[in-house]
Amino acid sequence: MLLRETESGDLVEVADTSALINPFVDSVMVQYQCGEDLADPELCTKDHLSFPSGEALPICWKDGFYRQK
Repeated sequence: MLLRETESGDLVEVADTSALINPFVDSVMVQYQCGEDLADPELCTKDHLSFPSGEALPICWKDGFYRQK
């Protein structure tokens, strides 16, 4: 799944979508899609990711206790 890293604006590919939608996991492995060569996968927190349109990730993907707040 392609997402946008909010600080740099670069597209990143999420390697594990199940970790992305798991609200109890804070960070996911991503691979930056900028430049000619593919970058090595690295950890990125979900707070720094958004959809390519600029829309934020759903709160239910980031906070396992969102219903209690």
